[in-house]
Formats: sequence, C-alpha cells, structure tokens
Amino acid sequence: ELALAAQRAENIYVGMPCGIMDQSVSLMATAGNALLLDTRDLSIEHIPFDIAPLGLELLVIDTQVHHALVDGGYAERRASCEKAVADLGITSLRDISVTDFVARKSELDEKTYIRAFHGVTEMQRVLDAVALLKNGDFVGFGEIVTAAHISLRDNYTVSCPELDLAVDTALKFGALGSRMIGGGFGGSAIALVKAKDSELIKSEIKSGFMKARYKSPRFFSALPSAGAKVIN
Repeated sequence: ELALAAQRAENIYVGMPCGIMDQSVSLMATAGNALLLDTRDLSIEHIPFDIAPLGLELLVIDTQVHHALVDGGYAERRASCEKAVADLGITSLRDISVTDFVARKSELDEKTYIRAFHGVTEMQRVLDAVALLKNGDFVGFGEIVTAAHISLRDNYTVSCPELDLAVDTALKFGALGSRMIGGGFGGSAIALVKAKDSELIKSEIKSGFMKARYKSPRFFSALPSAGAKVIN
C-alpha cells in the first residue's frame, strides 16, 4: 500500500510516469537479498545476493550529473514502448518473446522498435540474472549487468558521457559488471567489484573524470539491506 501510494504521488502530483520498482525495493527488501518484483501482480521474491562474504562489493558511482526526468526523456521512451504494444496488438511487452519480437520488426518504425527491443531484452536479462544469482554465478551475473548498460546506451539511448566513462573505467580495472542505474540522462552507475580492487577503481574513475573535465564523482559502497521501516 505504501509503495502504491508513493508511486501515485510521483505519477499524479509530480507528473512523472514512473513504475513501482524503486518504491517497492525501498520498502520490501531484506538484508542479503535482491528483490525480484513482478509488476503485473506485485508479487515479490527475495533472491540471494549476500556479496560481502565473497569479497565482493557493490560500488555506487554518483556522476553528479543532474537528471530531470520530468523533462520528458523518460516519458517519451515509455510512450515508445506503449506504441510498440499497440502496434503489435499485444497486452504488454512481456507477452512477446525476444525471438517473436525480432521477427515482427517490420511492423514497427525504427525508433519504436529499438526502444521496445531494449524493454523486451531487458526483461529476459532480469530472468537470466535471477537464475545466475540463484546458482551463485557472479561472473555471469556481472556480464548481464554490463549487457544491460550497453542496451541502455545504444538502444534506449538514456546514458550520457559521464555514465559511460564510469562504466568503461570500472570494467577496464577489474569490475565483474557495471551499468548505469535509474532513469538515465545522468545520475549514478553501479559496479560489482572485488573489494580488494575497489580503491583502484575509484581512483581511476576519479582520474578519468578529471582528465575529461567532468565534475568530480562521489562513491558509495552499497550492501543489500532491509527496506525502510518505522523505528522507535
């Protein structure tokens, strides 16, 4: 109920046509797990993601590039996905496989196709990532994380030079996987790194930003933690 109320506040009051993912994980996450959310029925599943004992760290890289999602970029891409659904005569992009979507490419204009292609393939990446995490395959999981960034950059076109530099540098210096997060056009990236490599990766990203004359990035180390709750 709280997640739905928070989403409604963003949709109606702020005018941001966002989903319910961020609100759900902020409220319903549990320590040591990722949260798998089915937005169709709002069911959840906790997926093992206890990385600290494995010597891994989830590094958050704040590019300090401001992103104003209400300016239309996010809404425009969401509209493209909705257009694809309408043009293909389906209920949702989750109702078509990647193979079938590619086979029906000719039914969509180029922009609609490439943006919806990101959506269809990203949903499959989520399912693949869940399977890998359940098997404890963090190398494979990292590869999927990186593949998601490439699609966000090239297909959905919501990345920016600062995000790409952060991701590319993290991967160059040992990250298992890295991607932008959030709605795009700025904000943060994450990198799954070996704890022993964390300081080197932060140093190299900071140096790269300085050379490119970007604003100095900020870094945070994130661990899968419990969601918000009332405390006494």
